[in-house]
Amino acid sequence: QVQLVESGGGLVQAGDSLRLSCAASGLTIRNYAVGWFRQTPGKEREFVARISWGGGITNYVDSVKGRFTISRDNAQNTAYLQMDSLKPEDTAVYYCAVSYRSNAGYDYWGQGTQVTVSS
Repeated sequence: QVQLVESGGGLVQAGDSLRLSCAASGLTIRNYAVGWFRQTPGKEREFVARISWGGGITNYVDSVKGRFTISRDNAQNTAYLQMDSLKPEDTAVYYCAVSYRSNAGYDYWGQGTQVTVSS
């Protein structure tokens, strides 16, 4: 059974940092690209960042470039999203998802972790 479990969310102040983790079980994460998404009530889920299955290519939504860093530790079967200089508009539920090799869509999703940034 495949599971993705996000952790590391919480309540922080503007300017603080958080590191989200996405721990995978039931699959070998080295074979998957990993994406992070976020969603606020009443809005569509938004792409935040992606790292290729080989780890050499990363992509970010413009609003987080220079502040967020996506990474992976294949030995730990875990991916991360380092979030620095957090802003109130970063408040959302953050989800990780995995996509097998070069597949366009995402095959599995986590349950999400809440990030709240106060001003």
